[in-house]
Amino acid sequence: MPIYALYALLFADSGLSDAQISVLLAVWSLTAVVFEVPSGAIADRFSRRSSLVASGVLQAFGYAAWVVFPSFWGFAAGFVLWGLGGTLQSGAFEALLYDGLAANGDEERYGKLNARVDTIELIAQVPVAVIATALFSLGGYQLAGWISVAMCLASSVVALRFPEPPRGSDEDGEAGYLETLKTGLRETVPVKRAVLAVALVYAIDAFEEYFTLLAQDWHVPTVWVPLATIGVPLMGAAGASAAGRLPLRGWVLFASGLVLIAAAALAVPVAIVLLGLFYGLYRFVLVHVETELQHRIESDARATVTSVAAIGSEFVAFAIYGLWVFGAAFAIGVLVLVVAVVIWRRQ
Repeated sequence: MPIYALYALLFADSGLSDAQISVLLAVWSLTAVVFEVPSGAIADRFSRRSSLVASGVLQAFGYAAWVVFPSFWGFAAGFVLWGLGGTLQSGAFEALLYDGLAANGDEERYGKLNARVDTIELIAQVPVAVIATALFSLGGYQLAGWISVAMCLASSVVALRFPEPPRGSDEDGEAGYLETLKTGLRETVPVKRAVLAVALVYAIDAFEEYFTLLAQDWHVPTVWVPLATIGVPLMGAAGASAAGRLPLRGWVLFASGLVLIAAAALAVPVAIVLLGLFYGLYRFVLVHVETELQHRIESDARATVTSVAAIGSEFVAFAIYGLWVFGAAFAIGVLVLVVAVVIWRRQ
C-alpha cells in the first residue's frame, strides 16, 4: 500500500509529536493484544481464508479513516481498524500455508516457501515506494491513501481464491477471550522456546514503522524519503531469501544490533545503507524462527498458537515505541542485542 511508505510522515506533517506517534503505534499494538488470540481461534475454528478476506476490508476502512479524519483521533481509529485486520491475518496466513503443504505431504517445504513469501513481500515495497513518491507529488497524502484503500480491497478479492484444505476439529461452540487465551497458552507449552523466539524477534519489526522518520531525521527531504529508503526492504528481501538456503547462526541477530547502533551514531543520509544491512540480517533470523515454530506445532490449533507468539511480540513492541521517544535508533539497537543474548542462551 503506498500510504505505508508515507504514513509516519503524514502523522508528523499533521502536527503530531514523536510521543503522539508512539502512542498511536501503542494503540495499534494494544488492539492486537486484545484480539490476537480470539481471531486466531476464529481462523482455526471456522475459515482461515475468510479471515484473510475480512482482514483486507478492515484495513481498507482504517486507511480511509486516516484520509477523511487526518487528526490524532482519526489516526487512532484507523490503527484500531488496521489492528483488527492484522489480527485476522496473523496466524491465519501461516496456518493456511503450512496446512496446505501438509495436505500434500510437503510440509518440509514450508521454510523455503515462507522465505519466498517474505522476499516477495519486501521486494514489493520497492515499486510501491516509487508509486508513493509519484502519488505524493500528484495528490499528496490523500491520493496515496485512497489508492491504498483500493489495493486493500483488491487483496480481499485475491484471498477469496486461496484454496483451503479441509480440517477436522474437536472444538464446538464459542469460547470467550480468557478461555480462548488459556487454550492457546496450553497448546503453546510444548513449543514454548520456539514461541518465545518468535515473540522476541518479531517484535523488533515494530521498528520498521520509524524508518521513514529516521530518514527525515537524517536530513532527507520528505518527498524523497520513500525513494531514499528503497534499499532497506531490498536488503530485507535478500536476508529473507538467504534464510531459505542457509542455516541460522546465533551471532547474526547480535551483529544486526551492532550495525543499527553504528547507523544511529552516524545519523546522516548514508547511514541508511547500514539501516538496510541491519534489516537484512534481522529478516534472515526472523524467517528461521517463524519456520521453526510452524514445524514444532503438532496440534490443529496452529493459528491460535501462532497468535499467542504474536501477542508476546506486541508486548515487546511497546518497549520499541518507548525507546524511540527516549533514545531513538541507538536504544533500539541495544534492545536488539539484549534479545539476541536472551534467545541464544535458551537454545
